[in-house]
Amino acid sequence: MAERPPFHLAFPVDDLDAARGFYRDVLGCREGRSSETWVDFDLAGHQIVAHLDPAHEGKARTNAVDGDEVPIFHFGLILTVPDFETMADRLKAADADFIVEPRVRFKGQPGEQHTMFVRDPAGNGLEFKAFADPSRIFAR
Repeated sequence: MAERPPFHLAFPVDDLDAARGFYRDVLGCREGRSSETWVDFDLAGHQIVAHLDPAHEGKARTNAVDGDEVPIFHFGLILTVPDFETMADRLKAADADFIVEPRVRFKGQPGEQHTMFVRDPAGNGLEFKAFADPSRIFAR
């Protein structure tokens, strides 16, 4: 894949200290700038920013995808298979709140992928996935 610019994503959290504990300490994101109402993190070179919203309820609506109910709003990373396995081990060791345990989705189909979904402490959905053949990311 060609080199792409990093993306920026802002999302609500109801507790900045809990967000720091998850994104920095569990996921291993480097913390960047912050204030009393937001903190930014380096997620594999991408800038994600947790903005304080004390009223945030984190109740995500879901859609069915290959037998799982997945949060409609979610974000995450596409990893290599070994990095996916490392992340799965890291999240399990941290007793992460799994929405979908690590598994293979769309088995035998063009979009076959390893996938897992977790919730951050504010209830936001994150998906980590991996393709054995990265050229199949957008396969139909």
